[in-house]
Amino acid sequence: MTTPAPLAPRIPVIRLSPTTPDPRWRPKAYEGEVVPFRATVFREGHDAVGAMLVLTAPSGAVTRRRLSPIAPGTDRWETRVRLDETGVWRWHVDGFGDEVATWRHDAALKVDAGVDVDLMYELGARLVDRAVAETSRPAAVRKRLAAYAASLRDTDATPATRRALIDDPVLDEFAVRPLARLTTDSGERELLVERRRAGVGSWYEFFPRSEGAKRLKDGGWRSGTFRTAAKRLPGVAAMGFDVLYLPPIHPIGVTNRKGRNNTLDPGPDDPGSPWAIGGPLADGTAGGHDAVHPDLGTLADFRAFVRQAANHGIEVALDLALQASPDHPWIAEHPEWFTVLPDGSIRYAENPPKKYQDIYPVNFDDDPEGVFAEVLRIVRHWMAQGVRIFRVDNPHTKPLAFWERLIAEVNAGDPDVVFLAEAFTRPAMLHALAAAGFQQSYTYFTWRNTKEELTEFLTGLADETADFLRPNLFVNTPDILTEYLQFGGPAAFAVRATIAATAAPTWGVYSGFELFESVARPGAEEAIDNEKYEYKPRDFAAAEQEGRSLALYLGILNRIRAESPALQQLRNLTVHPTDDDAVLAYSKHLEAEFTGTGQDDTIIVVANVDPHSVRETTVHLDLAALGLEPGARFTVEDLVEGERWEWGASNYVRLDAFTRPAHVLRVVREPSPARRRPNRSPNA
Repeated sequence: MTTPAPLAPRIPVIRLSPTTPDPRWRPKAYEGEVVPFRATVFREGHDAVGAMLVLTAPSGAVTRRRLSPIAPGTDRWETRVRLDETGVWRWHVDGFGDEVATWRHDAALKVDAGVDVDLMYELGARLVDRAVAETSRPAAVRKRLAAYAASLRDTDATPATRRALIDDPVLDEFAVRPLARLTTDSGERELLVERRRAGVGSWYEFFPRSEGAKRLKDGGWRSGTFRTAAKRLPGVAAMGFDVLYLPPIHPIGVTNRKGRNNTLDPGPDDPGSPWAIGGPLADGTAGGHDAVHPDLGTLADFRAFVRQAANHGIEVALDLALQASPDHPWIAEHPEWFTVLPDGSIRYAENPPKKYQDIYPVNFDDDPEGVFAEVLRIVRHWMAQGVRIFRVDNPHTKPLAFWERLIAEVNAGDPDVVFLAEAFTRPAMLHALAAAGFQQSYTYFTWRNTKEELTEFLTGLADETADFLRPNLFVNTPDILTEYLQFGGPAAFAVRATIAATAAPTWGVYSGFELFESVARPGAEEAIDNEKYEYKPRDFAAAEQEGRSLALYLGILNRIRAESPALQQLRNLTVHPTDDDAVLAYSKHLEAEFTGTGQDDTIIVVANVDPHSVRETTVHLDLAALGLEPGARFTVEDLVEGERWEWGASNYVRLDAFTRPAHVLRVVREPSPARRRPNRSPNA
């Protein structure tokens, strides 16, 4: 016999968020993130309802916050809370009949119509009497309420005096401690708050073997080392980057080693792809995922490099690539970890049309416990060397349950360890990896270039998936050089950096981006002479001296990010209309309650996404999204150039892709008249 489903409560509380695609996973936030808690709360008839968030911090402290209607008629309620404690938070929403709000609504209608006047005042007085009897309310509050009830019953007062009581501020007490009945508890839920670096950071990627690499007189190469790579740390720090991501630093296989541009005929000095993990060590033995390439130095050298990075305010992120070269120790020790084809060969990795004959993917089915134990050992090995961030290569080609278990196991004892999913894959897998544990995710940002594409993409990140997916907006990678960058010139690089650095609290740059490297391998969407297969030392100082570098601008963007609380949030992005299909405008606003500065923080970004043109248009701002009143006039300051202008709801803007393709503007709460230039765009 089927058990009937429980009946709906008198006041349903449904569609709660934050949430995830599946109830087995917890939604998440990062330390300092402002999180909207929402619910749909309603009842039959016309009596008023209310909603209260009951939030328990990991420390046990309980907070109660009243939810407010998002839009009248939708029964949708919301309150926002800044979460400043890491760990698991517990929360639920109470929906209730709001008797005081119902009485105020009915009393105003009837008293103004002259219907049941004394009856309505008596009904209100009796409600307040109940509140006075509640010993949980402060004594001073109960005393004021008792006096208020007496005033409602004072028939000698003038009609105007009594009518004013319906709107008396003393009733604000019931917004904090409502007089509730028919309360419905939504049921307890959990929210995981992780450390701030899990959600906020500026990433920079370089190959340590290229930093300090030297061409020898005989035409060969001497690899860079951790010691020479450390000389690049001040430059990375000067640009404001606080996470340095290193591709695999392990020994590289010799068998099937790739040559320049992924060819199959390497020269004697071609270093091979770092992702072909497993190869000879200095003593002639084979090393794998727990070893350091002998050309780079020793394990002690790596630990010293991590410490030096920390001295510059930089965390080191290490690549975790679960694959092996034909020379990896796993091949002999654990052949069951790989797929053997009918001809006896081991299946190598492919991503059609790309082929990776130097890489064998791991088979997770024949010995799942053995594979799991080994990967957990490797992760903990590098954690012991000072690594707390792992960029995971191609996680979407491995079982979802494997990552869910691994990340849970690591974070159970070390909740500060962060995993970034390099998952360029279908939305279902991308979202599931994030919900199952990955703290950050690569996205398809690199291929979203038009105003229409960016509008849909950025609003989705800020709203639809923000409860579980944190985007890391890398502008390029060793494998990705989009047509937009290939043919857009320096303006394309500046625009992409501007959007990535301001639209999400985490973004990233692969070395060479600041030098406008844009020449692609014919027929491919990657740079010619790909650094994956060769040494590529760069003269950053000379490029800066000669004006061929974006480094200064990247530093400005990172400084703006560090100084703007609004840019350190994910969920607060609003796209604003413009009259030009090539001009994108959006804002990020954070109220004074959450900024820690005592003032609202509002950033407006306007970008010309066509890197080949000059655009003149009007930007139409939703002033409410900026925390401003209708019709407000206000001052904006260009945080790159320092100029100021007076703006309103609609503003003329001219963006020259060749001189100034984007504005990053802050709404100035206290204008400085001496620097104002009314009704002018920067290039008008």
